[in-house]
Amino acid sequence: MGFGSTAKKLQKVTEMADKLYERFEKLREQVQDLTGTVEDTNGRVAELEAELAEQRALVEALAEQQGVDVESVVSEVDVDPEPAVESSEGNDGRADGND
Repeated sequence: MGFGSTAKKLQKVTEMADKLYERFEKLREQVQDLTGTVEDTNGRVAELEAELAEQRALVEALAEQQGVDVESVVSEVDVDPEPAVESSEGNDGRADGND
């Protein structure tokens, strides 16, 4: 094996390493963006939960003032404990995306 062949192989490896590094950097940026989005979303959810708790307390106080039994009203409501969440699966409907 000559030096020319070895140099070509090393050049290919170097190019592959550069491409892999670029992909890694893009992925790292995406993960950072996603982390920020998740943190923002968690903050908003916490704020909404606090606001909802305040509103519930106000509604319960008003209901008691009007003589409404809050527990019986709540027990009559058909509430799904887990709300529907949109799927984030791939285009083919499978979570792994493999054939």
